[in-house]
Amino acid sequence: MEPLEQLKQRLEVFWENTSLKEAARAFQTIPLKESDILEANARLMRFKPLIQKIFPETLPREGLIESDLVDISKTYQRISLSEAIPSRGRYLLKADSHLPVSGSIKARGGIYEVLAFAEKTALDAGLLSLEDNYAKLLEPLARDLFSHYTLAVGSTGNLGLSIGIMGAALNFKVTVHMSSDARAWKKNLLRSKGVQVMEYDSDYSLAVKMGREQSQKDPTVHFVDDENSQTLFLGYATAALRLKDQLRALDIEVSPARPLFVYLPCGVGGAPGGLAFGLKKIFGDSVSVFFAEPVESPAMFLGVLTQKHDAISVQEIGLSNRTDADGLAVGRPSGFVGRTVGHLINGFYTVKDEALYPYLQALYSADGIPVEPSAAISLAGPGRLRSAGYFKTHHLDEQAITHLAWATGGGMVPREDFKSWLKK
Repeated sequence: MEPLEQLKQRLEVFWENTSLKEAARAFQTIPLKESDILEANARLMRFKPLIQKIFPETLPREGLIESDLVDISKTYQRISLSEAIPSRGRYLLKADSHLPVSGSIKARGGIYEVLAFAEKTALDAGLLSLEDNYAKLLEPLARDLFSHYTLAVGSTGNLGLSIGIMGAALNFKVTVHMSSDARAWKKNLLRSKGVQVMEYDSDYSLAVKMGREQSQKDPTVHFVDDENSQTLFLGYATAALRLKDQLRALDIEVSPARPLFVYLPCGVGGAPGGLAFGLKKIFGDSVSVFFAEPVESPAMFLGVLTQKHDAISVQEIGLSNRTDADGLAVGRPSGFVGRTVGHLINGFYTVKDEALYPYLQALYSADGIPVEPSAAISLAGPGRLRSAGYFKTHHLDEQAITHLAWATGGGMVPREDFKSWLKK
């Protein structure tokens, strides 16, 4: 059965990307460079004094918003009781579920875009130079300047949290346009920060559309465009630089002989796209990246498979775009991301909602890490590849592979919500 037909029938699918290119060849057609990642990282470093003043939880890393790299071999021992996974190799989790400030991977791209806009606004107004201590942006002159601008974003939840929390902390006005998939606690938390939350009885695409329209009417509104923002994209890409250092600290080699396999939850594509770009820039073809999506919302999978990108939606092939993995409830993918990194993604897989909860429970019971269902989808990767015969087909030594599941959200979830997921 063809992959497109499998998607239509809501089957759990693994598809090896037939448009994959060697990294060096793919980068020839991508305008963004490694220097862009380094520049984004340098900007984040300049903001460290400000970040640690506003958010004391970042003090251990001196204002750097970063997550731990955790060994989760115990989790996979538990998973192996119910499914065939590679019995050898190393298993790690990138705990972006517990990033400081907003408890999800969106703390990378979302906060970076707010900071980039704040820096430009202050530089243009003559209130800042690149050599300054950026903590001065907390002083009354800067806060008054920022109060005349509004940040707007369309979100299923986590990006809105990142933009809202950081934007409000700098005294920007913030409006978050939220789809019906967004959790009530996320809306309530934003409102408690003074953020205006606009709710829509529709999906993510309408929320983004409304946010974009608002920004077009008012020059003082900066729209954070999850579908098209290169700034967001580069904020996510900086994670590869940090991961390289963390792997080195654990004495884990990444090379053709000892490859790294990374499993990324995917919604509209901005975060996994930026990560894929950064990872391939830093590790080349020694890293393989796989995007994971719910069976009802395989937007990026569909866009790359058909090469229609944002010209096709999951609703057009009969899917509902309704999923418990609310952060991944996106019907139409980012055309910018699909066209930029579509040739860098090694493969895609889909997972049914009911299959997410055993992974979520295994991670919590074995290693004590709570994540959202949308983050738990990354844990399915090694088993899906093995079931599809991927390792044998590519003549890979399973013992030499480092598997890395990227946990994208869950650190701020109310305990009652998480307990209800454990019961499932």
